[in-house]
Parts: sequence; C-alpha cells; structure tokens
Amino acid sequence: MNHEVIKLIQDIFDSIVIIEVHLNNIPTLAIYKEDIKTVDAVERRLSIIGEALWKADKKDKTLNISNKARIISLRHILVHDYDLIEDATIWMICKKNIPILKNEVQSILGIT
Repeated sequence: MNHEVIKLIQDIFDSIVIIEVHLNNIPTLAIYKEDIKTVDAVERRLSIIGEALWKADKKDKTLNISNKARIISLRHILVHDYDLIEDATIWMICKKNIPILKNEVQSILGIT
C-alpha cells in the first residue's frame, strides 16, 4: 500500500482514538449536547476522517472501508451544510459506526 495512503489511514485511526477520548466520560446524548467544546471537537475529528478517507480513496479504490461514500458525505455536511447537523445523529454515528470504522482501519494498518 502507498505510503501516503497509509498516513491518511493512520490519520483516520488517530481521529477515532481522539473521539473516543472526548466521549470517554460522556454517558448520554443529553450530556453530550450540553458540552459544546466536545461537540465541536468531535465534529472536527469527523471532518478529518471524511477528508482523509476521500483523499485515500482517490489513491486506492480497493480500500476495504464500508460506507465510504457516507463517511465522505458527512464531511461535506459538517463543513458546508453545518446547519443540517443534529447532535443526536453525530452521537449515533460515534456510538454505532465509529467502532466499525475503527476495526476496519485497524485491519488495514495491521493493528490488533
């Protein structure tokens, strides 16, 4: 795999870990919604994930990442259509989809 693609996948992994740290002591959506710094930080990291995946996918179309198009589209929404974002949607993505993406990225990077 191309060194640049590996770096981009590593950026995705790093952002996932940072999201996990941000959400570590936030047990509910209600608490998340009240913590604007965490909301901003998580949304920023989701944007980085989408951008890095978009760049990596341009260089390697064979990346085994499910929902690539949806992840990349989320980045577009976060950056350009931010007024459409709902905290509940971001919370659900972090709780249900980020763990799946983490496993896929770990597999690509050979992390167990």
